[in-house]
Amino acid sequence: MGVLGGTFDPIHIGHLLMAQAAYEVLSLDLVLFVPAGVPPHKRRVEREDAEVRLAMVRAAIAGDQRFALSTVDMERPAPHYSVDMLTILAGEYGVGCDSLYFVLGSDSLMQLHTWHRPDLVARESVLAVVHRPGYPVELEVAYERVPEVRERITMVEMPEVGISSTLLRAMVRQGRSVRYWVPPAVEAVIQSRQLYSCMAVMPARGPA
Repeated sequence: MGVLGGTFDPIHIGHLLMAQAAYEVLSLDLVLFVPAGVPPHKRRVEREDAEVRLAMVRAAIAGDQRFALSTVDMERPAPHYSVDMLTILAGEYGVGCDSLYFVLGSDSLMQLHTWHRPDLVARESVLAVVHRPGYPVELEVAYERVPEVRERITMVEMPEVGISSTLLRAMVRQGRSVRYWVPPAVEAVIQSRQLYSCMAVMPARGPA
């Protein structure tokens, strides 16, 4: 089983291509998309409401039997550490550390040493690393920073896609179209809620 975490704000074709590449290259049975609750390494609060991000992920993967959504990070209290998420999912789905693939970009691999208990992240899963433009994979550096990742990394090849959620949010604010950058269903959510603009429409909330 593969696990692809992220804020998905918004989810875009780069995320989906990563998941598809991991699914095919590693012969996985399933790839779980795990929207982050409150990532400890992202201090700036710039993300949309959690339910909206969940809605975009659901829309993006609807009808694709290779992919599924997990709300494990949304349903547990902060802080949301990746190692805890992997441990929970391994128990929930009954997969061992050699059958659980944590799909991440090369940028994340090179910053893994800054995460909470990176040694356990490597022990709990196989790191399926996808190269991202501008972030070369320096394996010896990664080994030096987190020795436990040695023999726990597998590379997943796919065409480079220079796209990020940060870029897409900026495009929307500038009045530019994100068509073809995100699935049509995700574009519909962005437009209907006017996400990432000063007129954003958030879900109705109950009494405080």
